[in-house]
Amino acid sequence: MRRLGGTAALAALVTLLATGCSPNGGDGPPGPARAAPSSGGPSASGVPAKGSVTVAATLTEGLASPWGVAVLPDGDLLVSSRDEGTVTRVSAKDGKQTEVGTVPGVSPGGEGGLLGLALSPDFASDHRLYAYFTTSSDNRVARLRYDASKPAGRRLGAPDVVLRGIPKGSVHNGGRIAFGPDRMLYAGTGEAGETGLSQDPESLGGKILRITPEGRPAPDNPDPSSPVYSLGHRNVQGLAWDAEGRLWAAEFGQKTWDELNLIEPGKNYGWPEAEGRGGGSRFVDPVAQWRTDEASPSGIAHARGSIWMAGLGGERLWRIPLAGAEPSAEPQAFLEEKYGRLRTVVAAGGSTLWLLTSETDGRGTPGAGDDRVLRLTVS
Repeated sequence: MRRLGGTAALAALVTLLATGCSPNGGDGPPGPARAAPSSGGPSASGVPAKGSVTVAATLTEGLASPWGVAVLPDGDLLVSSRDEGTVTRVSAKDGKQTEVGTVPGVSPGGEGGLLGLALSPDFASDHRLYAYFTTSSDNRVARLRYDASKPAGRRLGAPDVVLRGIPKGSVHNGGRIAFGPDRMLYAGTGEAGETGLSQDPESLGGKILRITPEGRPAPDNPDPSSPVYSLGHRNVQGLAWDAEGRLWAAEFGQKTWDELNLIEPGKNYGWPEAEGRGGGSRFVDPVAQWRTDEASPSGIAHARGSIWMAGLGGERLWRIPLAGAEPSAEPQAFLEEKYGRLRTVVAAGGSTLWLLTSETDGRGTPGAGDDRVLRLTVS
């Protein structure tokens, strides 16, 4: 597997971005999320400025360091355990947990371990589960055959690595993967605590990567020989597409601003030279930003015309109503400090979201029942 090709072409792209103009760039001072004035009525986009969240049920409890979620065709959930390296099937009907297998080669530590999960676009026929995980040397993406007919604990086949060489560290391992509407696999990576990697065209760290299901760079990437789709990221753990196919990403800030970004191919999002808005024309400004104690965003999902963002340090679920590529109202917070750290949010169709808590990740304060999957009804 090639680690990263087309160095010269990508370096030229970085130079172009550093000198060119970005449509979302700006020199204004940082401020709250860019949005229209908030009101309770519908916005110009038809999405209500004020939404609602109801915790319809606690689906299951007692999960250990849960991180990634993939929704099976029958609605059941596959949940990864970061520290145990296992995948557990959770029944959407009654919350019953069945361990389906262990991903070999996982080396947990710090923020690394078994992280994101994604189903193949052809899962009905190829039964492939993709996993992003940390090894003793790097972060990588592999696909494993999932065979539900086998006994519990033995339903995962041997991993077939499709991408390797993503930098690992005790922090900032990224880890979210998802297939886009274009059937390409996207991966959010971190800079592993080495800030210079985000702007380094030869590194896969601090990037959003885009590859084919077989692991090759997507042929229409900014550099067709490279998996890099965008650069200048600190630690991307949220990826979601809206109804028009736009890609959104959530990103951890350092000490000042967490970000929600609208991702465009080949664009530079500023880290470590810019955190939040105000980086100037060299970089793309975030669409919305939060103080780090209000968010520390991990997973995101799109439902009912809004982006929903799970906050770890902020211990809350954020709703960002959209009018096309812009917020249509101020972001709205729900479930503040009610369920602790929130790791992953997944759209389940209509007004339903799955929400995964993260109190057993070493930074929370686990209580009885942690960690859990909640079923939400949202508007």
